[in-house]
Amino acid sequence: MNQERFFTFYKFAIIAIGCLCLGYAIASLPDDAISVGFAIYLVLSFSFAPFMNIKLPRGNLALGFSDSLIFLCFLLYGGKAAIIVAAVEMLANCISLKRNGMQFRKWLVHFNVALNSISTLITFGGLLLFLEFSQLDLNSADTSNLLPVLGVLAILQFLSSSAIHSPASPNFRKKPLWKIWQEDFFSGSLAHIAGAGIAFVAYKILNYGSSLTISIALILIGIAYINYRRTIADINESIEQAEKAERDKTEIEKQKADEAKRHASELEGLLEKEEEISQDLRLSKEELEYSAYHDSLTDLPNRAYLMERLKFLVEMGSTLSEDYYIVFLDLSRFKNINDIMGHSVGDDVLKIVALRLRRALRDEDTISRLGGDEFAIILTNLSSMEKAQKVVNKIYDTLTKPFMVQGNKIFSDLHIGIAPLDFEHIKPEDVLRDADIAMQHAKDKNLGLAIFNKEIRASHLERIRLEADLRHAVERSEFEMHYQPLISLKDGNVLGFEALLRWNHSELGLISPAQFIPISEETGSIIPITNWILRETCLQLVEWNETLPDEKDFCVSVNISGRHLAEDKLVRDVKRALRLSGLTPKLLKLEITESTAMDNAEKTIEVLHELKSLGVQISIDDFGTGYSSLSYLHRLPFDTLKIDRSFVMNADQEGSEDIKILETIISLTKNLDKKVIAEGIETEEQLSILMDLDCDYGQGYLFSKPVSKQEVAELIRDIRPWLSRIDPSDFRTPVSEIELDRTLQPF
Repeated sequence: MNQERFFTFYKFAIIAIGCLCLGYAIASLPDDAISVGFAIYLVLSFSFAPFMNIKLPRGNLALGFSDSLIFLCFLLYGGKAAIIVAAVEMLANCISLKRNGMQFRKWLVHFNVALNSISTLITFGGLLLFLEFSQLDLNSADTSNLLPVLGVLAILQFLSSSAIHSPASPNFRKKPLWKIWQEDFFSGSLAHIAGAGIAFVAYKILNYGSSLTISIALILIGIAYINYRRTIADINESIEQAEKAERDKTEIEKQKADEAKRHASELEGLLEKEEEISQDLRLSKEELEYSAYHDSLTDLPNRAYLMERLKFLVEMGSTLSEDYYIVFLDLSRFKNINDIMGHSVGDDVLKIVALRLRRALRDEDTISRLGGDEFAIILTNLSSMEKAQKVVNKIYDTLTKPFMVQGNKIFSDLHIGIAPLDFEHIKPEDVLRDADIAMQHAKDKNLGLAIFNKEIRASHLERIRLEADLRHAVERSEFEMHYQPLISLKDGNVLGFEALLRWNHSELGLISPAQFIPISEETGSIIPITNWILRETCLQLVEWNETLPDEKDFCVSVNISGRHLAEDKLVRDVKRALRLSGLTPKLLKLEITESTAMDNAEKTIEVLHELKSLGVQISIDDFGTGYSSLSYLHRLPFDTLKIDRSFVMNADQEGSEDIKILETIISLTKNLDKKVIAEGIETEEQLSILMDLDCDYGQGYLFSKPVSKQEVAELIRDIRPWLSRIDPSDFRTPVSEIELDRTLQPF
């Protein structure tokens, strides 16, 4: 609980207890205290309490004597009446301070009134214990009895009020409690002691003085009080005027001294400037030349230097440059280091990378930082690609060792591409491009090292084409949706469908999602594609549900990418799709993979709660492959958990351990009071195992492969339990065909 929330809780707790104390005092007020005299005392307390504070000169200290009203009430009317007076005088003080411009936080006036009531009740209880122990008479006017009673009142009132107020101090939890009490509250004991003294004098006058004596005493006290306040005000004004004159004099002398110092420094600067100018001119040229060709962070040569060096090698011709190899390397997940640990840690990692590269390579090799987390190296005088690979393997081993940065142990992988310098390279950009293509191939295939060849170049060019065509696939109407039924394993009914994207390229034909989805993820085109999927599937589901009998409604599952989940616009996009289609929100289920959910668990939890507030369902996809933290899993607001197909496809193999994993996942989901879906069901034995384990839902080739929307329309016209449709002879599909079609399944 942070300090602000703690103070809010504490404030309302004190207000509640204070109300109980005040209610107790009013309800149990003795009959002899309920009088015209006590009513007049309350009115006088409310009227005069704000005027019983005197500000002392040369400081922010003020003496408050309003506690004397509480102590005197103890002596005249008893402790319960004193609790009421304490609340009234604090209310009067707060109202007066607000009128004089003091700003109070919300409920702080109530807090102060409640605090005064509680501390007075505690004082009253302590006084009763003291009287019982000491056998003193509270109603005795004898000085020997009165002084210790008032002393105990002052001490108890001070201790109780400061103890209750201490947890509300801004320094609470930052300093020890006794330190807070010493610095912020101890000086307030003077006001309580002074209040006890005034109450003593007032009580003696009221007990021993006649009406004339009391009147004269009040007049004298009033005159002394007014004169003292005026004297204090005059002293404060005189002190302020004297301090202002002293400040003005000091400021004038300081200005004169600064002016003289400025003139002296200007003269000295002019003498030094001529000497510095000539030296700066010499250095600036060298620095400009150096900075133009070197990276300021790592002090390595930069891209400009590398291009000059490559230009020289290309111009030498193939005879002299054939023993040169260009290495392009890129650190993996470097952006995560910057985002999670900060750019200062990221900068330190880059410096360590530069240092390790210098140590791993020879002086004749050229190392450069291209920018960000990309580096390039020119390896010289190597007679074969095998020798170049040995050098690169050494680089890989060196850079994949953990980094110790600012007390953090950081692990990072990297991808490296190698391209030989050959006669086909006409410009320096050509050889750097080929090394970059090899590195991108290593990254796409999750390899540590890739060597450039023409096949890799062709694959890269094809990828570039797909990237470009993906941006126009929606407007060219090249996308279409297929739907795979979701079956209840309890009664065999169709509950809904999972929407799966297909791309029928106008020239290349059907392209596997496994090929184009990763590209769309990297380029960001997955977001407009997902928005199209949301609109298309929601509109289609509304159309299907209008044809269903018996008011039965299907639901549809749409896969959400990690890129889209990280965007702040996802909730808005889902809301728009629901609004445009008119689909009931609970019929839309959004699926996110387990690994995506765990990438940034706190952010995922926040976004999923916003989505749940729209009324949609949430499903965790591919469960069992993403290494979930159970501390986060139970906080994710999901409705269903989908078991990854890898655990289902081998469950019917003899001696398979996957059955135990399935049992554990299903049990875990049931304990979380959620539903579980098994995907990838292809055999009746797998179905039987899942039904025995009490799995809720299933989907897979045993029921149906993904079908077009036209086939779904035919399917829903014949609504009957799906399990009754299964004919074992219909599902002896050759493994090769299943594998071929399964490549079309992701997303």
